[in-house]
Amino acid sequence: MATHSLDPAVLSRIDRLELEARQFVEGYLSGKHRSPRHGFAVEFAQHREYTPGDDIKHMDWKVYGRTERYFLKQYEQETNLVAWLIIDASESMQYASGTRTKYDLACTAAAAMAYLVLQQADSVGVSLVANDVRAYLRPSGQMNQLREACRVMVDGPFAGSRGIARGVDELATRTGRRGIVFLFSDLLDDVPELLAALQHLRYQKHEVVVFHTLDAAEIDFPFRQTTLFRGLEGLPEILTDPLGIRDQYLAAFQAHVAALEAGCRRLEIDYVRLRTDADLGHDLAAYLQKRHGR
Repeated sequence: MATHSLDPAVLSRIDRLELEARQFVEGYLSGKHRSPRHGFAVEFAQHREYTPGDDIKHMDWKVYGRTERYFLKQYEQETNLVAWLIIDASESMQYASGTRTKYDLACTAAAAMAYLVLQQADSVGVSLVANDVRAYLRPSGQMNQLREACRVMVDGPFAGSRGIARGVDELATRTGRRGIVFLFSDLLDDVPELLAALQHLRYQKHEVVVFHTLDAAEIDFPFRQTTLFRGLEGLPEILTDPLGIRDQYLAAFQAHVAALEAGCRRLEIDYVRLRTDADLGHDLAAYLQKRHGR
């Protein structure tokens, strides 16, 4: 762990992030969805005799037909859910037109999902990507994993870094057995390369959910006066009249998003848009309710 993680200001950020995660889960998400587990492999282990209060859905009626005694089926679960949180820590994630950066939004959403998964006695692993893999926290099902995840998140975003496709592609070979991968990113990368990296995750049999974390100004482009746009990730500064480029910008932005959404549909990946100016708890709950409906 980097020594600067013990700085009081850093610890304050960790505490705030952990608290926000708990508030989102307890205030918005708990009770509004079922576990994200699905299709888990289980093997029959043994019978045990029924006792009052047991759930009768596990009753073995065939055994009852032969013996006229009530027995429950017990199963041995072969595996628990492993949820991987991949967070874009490239330089573009530090942008904010308001009080919350895209990176803050991504980390808060990731921490909320981590807390949710850990509450269900499942495991969470975390990675930051920027050019390549910058941090890697192995999965754990202990509740202190949330604090460790928050410590990892505080290190980003990284100045001068750009793109996440290579890092995501690398992680596809390191995440082990199949699980759920949650990617939190502004997706400002070459679309074919990014989709190829996501396809690699799907090839590894992971379920993938993409949370597209965007600043409100990127979506709406509300600028009216002559503006100096400061480049990130190696791009230059541009002084321009935003009204003169607004239509072209919005067309290019919408085409980029449309290509990403189409690629996610083709790969059977859930695509969820998050805005820095929106109610994060509401948006996460809406996605989980939709998932429950499926």
